Amino acid sequence: MTLPLIHQDPTLLVHTYLDGEFDPVNALAVEKRMSTDPALAAECERIDALQRLMRQHLTREAPPPGLRRRVETAIGMQRARAPLARTQYSWRALAASIVVTAFAAGSSTSMFLAASQSDPIRTGIVDAHLRSLMAPQPIDVASSDRHTVKPGFNGRIPQAPRVVDLAKADFPPVGGRIDIVNEVPVPTLVYAYRKHLISLTAVPDPGHANSATVLSAANGYNMYRWAEDGVAYWAVSDVASADLDKLVTLFRTTPPDQ
Repeated sequence: MTLPLIHQDPTLLVHTYLDGEFDPVNALAVEKRMSTDPALAAECERIDALQRLMRQHLTREAPPPGLRRRVETAIGMQRARAPLARTQYSWRALAASIVVTAFAAGSSTSMFLAASQSDPIRTGIVDAHLRSLMAPQPIDVASSDRHTVKPGFNGRIPQAPRVVDLAKADFPPVGGRIDIVNEVPVPTLVYAYRKHLISLTAVPDPGHANSATVLSAANGYNMYRWAEDGVAYWAVSDVASADLDKLVTLFRTTPPDQ
């Protein structure tokens, strides 16, 4: 039986939709609702991004050979010989399975944390972008006007960032926010491109020479990094690398707003 969706929590609808738990009729109803509700569509994109990140980093790994046998031996599990023994065996097998699963999951998590700690700034940039996608609003100061965005950083960080209006080039500014990267508050400008958001973060990098742009990928997101005038810039988004390259080129070559 098809259940009415109109009175249900929109967030729960999105979770159920992404988990594939709706029948075709209700799935189409949710898609129709998202097509007329930008906030609900954005929530769907944020949750989908989180799920993709979890699948990428918390994939289940096969346990080492012989681990199950060693665990079963350690907890005293024996071959079943009677109905009662079979019952006991099932519970012990369940306990062994839990231990094995916990071991594998723990190993995966440790590997993920170790990889993340190898480059704290890069990891912090990606984490901040993902948090913004999952937050109710991806920015602290919402405006397409540089006279609102730039003053929004005053008094919160030592120096306001370089702000460039790229609306005429199909990259309208959405606003800005303060991110904490490697325990340092840094400014992030947010641009829109079609239905995607691009975070451009300026990290103080005094004493280092200017450098050309370098493309990389992290957690399914494209990233560009370059250094200019004592600042390391990081642009991250799930847009195609060619589109992100276009924004970076425009940002670097367009005179900043005064």
